[in-house]
Amino acid sequence: MEKVRYSKVWNLDSVFMGGSQSEPFINHINRVETLLQELEERIRSFIPPLSTDAFDQVLHLVENIGTIRLYLTQAASFITCLLAENPKNQDASKWRGKVLKVEAFFEKELSKVKKLLVNIKEDVWEGMLETEDLQEYAYILNELRENIDGNLSEGELHLISDLMPDGYQAWGSFYNTLVSSLKVHIHLNGKEEHFSVGQAINLRADHNEEVRKKAHDALETLWTEKEELFSQIINSITGFRIQVNQRQGIRNALEEPLKKNRMKEETLNVMWKVICKYKQPFSDYLKRKAEMMGTSGMKAYNFWAPLTKSNSQITFEEASGLITEHFSQFGSELEGFVRQAFEEGWIEAENRPNKSAVPICAGFPLTGESRVFMTFSDTFLNVLTLVHELGHAFHNHAMKSVNGVNKRYPLSMAETASTFSEMIIFDAAMKKADSKEEKLFILDEKLKRSVMNFMNIHSRFLFEQRLYEERLEGIVSADRLNSLMEGSIQEAYAGSLEEPSVHSWAWTPHYYITQSPFYNFPYTFGYLFALVLYAKAKEKGKEFEKDYMNLLRDSGSMSVEDLVMKHLGEDSSLEEFWEKGMEICVADVEEFLSLTSS
Repeated sequence: MEKVRYSKVWNLDSVFMGGSQSEPFINHINRVETLLQELEERIRSFIPPLSTDAFDQVLHLVENIGTIRLYLTQAASFITCLLAENPKNQDASKWRGKVLKVEAFFEKELSKVKKLLVNIKEDVWEGMLETEDLQEYAYILNELRENIDGNLSEGELHLISDLMPDGYQAWGSFYNTLVSSLKVHIHLNGKEEHFSVGQAINLRADHNEEVRKKAHDALETLWTEKEELFSQIINSITGFRIQVNQRQGIRNALEEPLKKNRMKEETLNVMWKVICKYKQPFSDYLKRKAEMMGTSGMKAYNFWAPLTKSNSQITFEEASGLITEHFSQFGSELEGFVRQAFEEGWIEAENRPNKSAVPICAGFPLTGESRVFMTFSDTFLNVLTLVHELGHAFHNHAMKSVNGVNKRYPLSMAETASTFSEMIIFDAAMKKADSKEEKLFILDEKLKRSVMNFMNIHSRFLFEQRLYEERLEGIVSADRLNSLMEGSIQEAYAGSLEEPSVHSWAWTPHYYITQSPFYNFPYTFGYLFALVLYAKAKEKGKEFEKDYMNLLRDSGSMSVEDLVMKHLGEDSSLEEFWEKGMEICVADVEEFLSLTSS
């Protein structure tokens, strides 16, 4: 294995010199405001074209929008990185507030653009999109034109936009503030200890079952005490969305998230159908793991427990060599990219205090770079985290040549490259494992991911569907929310999880993300789609990398159905398409059961 010493501290100065006091960054923000003024002027002077040849105004609008998005992404990523390395950076927090206001203003202007495009006659519109200059923007322009804000007048639209930060979005912020302020009291080692919610949740992976159960019970006690408050928050967020949807003539709660993820409901339904069809193997895995832990069924607080302990320690230098070596076996583009990331200081991995606990990947489209943030503490799980974030960065790399408007891919595609990269390392680790215990450790980690995507996230999806249905009739009580959650978990896990947290609706932050409802199914889509791609890669070998790059490159400019058809020649609305990825996961279960049969 290659061992090269790379810096564990990233280089942000090559993007904007000077940190949160950066003069180049201040100039960058000023440039964004100038670009927005230019967009405002173009909108004011826009006259709907009467012929196909008069497409210049539309071309200038879309190019202006694309450039603004590049500049905003560059700014937001820089601030994200500053706050990751120091969450208490007050200057960076102020800049984040500034950029959020600029982004809100940009969204208002985009709403105006949508209405302008709707006023173009259909025959003129179709002819314009066939011109050489607008062809590459056709999907996004149609998306803008079709996703107008329903029956809302411009005044209503602006009013809602103005109210969101201090109303609707404030509920999401209040939720985050509330959770971060709570303390969990757990009696351990003969005394009562106090933990943050995050620390208490992390105890679910403790080696001691008594610690895991005490943490689980203490958290459930806390959620029970606060359930009325959390009920008020989730009812307010859901109620606001329903009212806005109804004003726009939207009756199906899935309509908005499906549009945002650029997929048809038919595709989503067949994906869940395949997952439900193959629940039994994962129930078998949970049952076997429970038996190995001395219980008849899998207790919820035991799911994250380590089955075996990996004795292999891996340094950052060893990890960089392992990743580069195994990525090279997939293709030269991926190998060259990861070498660049290590050599040019794109990775912040130093194990030091006062960093954010959340791994991230931030893309810098104007300079064609990314930055990966994590804390590396010499474990195989750290390697997986690093690989996951490098997968996101490779997706950004694949889209370097794509114009600004077509760079934004939906959440449904966001987890694809990261999961794909994990699979390369999982396979490499399995081949390298020289003991039964090491193989079980790796298989257990893989299968936890499958269960989370096929069962846990399915329970979130079912719960949110049922919440929206009942919220249409009025406030949903805390007791009823608990019942909905319990029923959703039992269905999604096919009865294979015991003593589940009926308060999952209170402590799962995804329900409180105001930017997007149903912040669940895109994860499962990305996970299973990545496995389908990985199955293809194993068939075709290194020649698949070119197809993979092209697919990632197009991920921001077409629907997921068209993407699959164009690059794989397959229909994502058919069960056999999804089963190709599912077969990999089922094979993992079979190997796990075989290794533990005695």
